[in-house]
Amino acid sequence: MSMPLLEQRRGGSAVLFVLVVVSQLILISAQVTSKSGRPVLQAVAFGLVAEVQKLGAGAVDVVTATWSGYFDLRGIRDENAQLRRELADAQIRLQQERALAQRSGELAALLDLRARVTLETTAAEVVAAAATPDFRTITIGKGTSAGLRPDMAVLAPEGVVGRVIVPSARAAKVQLLIDRNAAAGALIERTRAQGVAMGTGEDRLRLDYVLGTADVTVGDVVVTSGIDGIYPKGFVIGRVDYVERAGNAYREIRIQPAVDFTSLEEILVVLTPQAPEPTPDPGARP
Repeated sequence: MSMPLLEQRRGGSAVLFVLVVVSQLILISAQVTSKSGRPVLQAVAFGLVAEVQKLGAGAVDVVTATWSGYFDLRGIRDENAQLRRELADAQIRLQQERALAQRSGELAALLDLRARVTLETTAAEVVAAAATPDFRTITIGKGTSAGLRPDMAVLAPEGVVGRVIVPSARAAKVQLLIDRNAAAGALIERTRAQGVAMGTGEDRLRLDYVLGTADVTVGDVVVTSGIDGIYPKGFVIGRVDYVERAGNAYREIRIQPAVDFTSLEEILVVLTPQAPEPTPDPGARP
């Protein structure tokens, strides 16, 4: 007999022996009883089934808890998303209300100015600004159909804005007072010293042609003198913020404009023609 066949038979005999032993143990366990009077085999089987049931119940609890946690988490996420949407809506409404309040304040100031001015005026909205700083202009939403003509003065509640230069039927271009080609007759409100407010193309004005004997100091209010026949007399141009003398003459006087030209939204156009104020005698006493 060959060796492989012999080893195969031996292996089969060993398996048969193990099966016989296990069978005997099972028979013995079925006959042997525990202290409680139950067969050992039944107790062992019950213990195994109980452990399997415990494992199954634990797995079910884990799955249930996980599933419940998933739904709870999903609910929290949905609630957070809803709260974020409500917060965004509230922020947008707040911005709208702030914008309306600001616009209401601006319109109220404009109406107050219009009530105080005895001249005939018309309100207009600023619709555009110049695309280049070389030309300091704005475009307003009224034109010749509303009675606008060239060289009409444009005002804001804070002071002088500029003058109409190019009107069309439904719009008009306004030259701001800070444009380098703009100018307005001016005087120092405190001392009535005369001069000309000149645009520089930047955010400051110059006060030129002031007599060396005139009294001008930083903080003085500068108003329109009316001698140019464009701007009504007595409207605020700005405040002196720099004074430099050279001997008996003023080398430079700078003015901080009263109007913030970057935030203009509503203006008034003076429709009443302006007659030039008589030029005062430089030698006359104020």
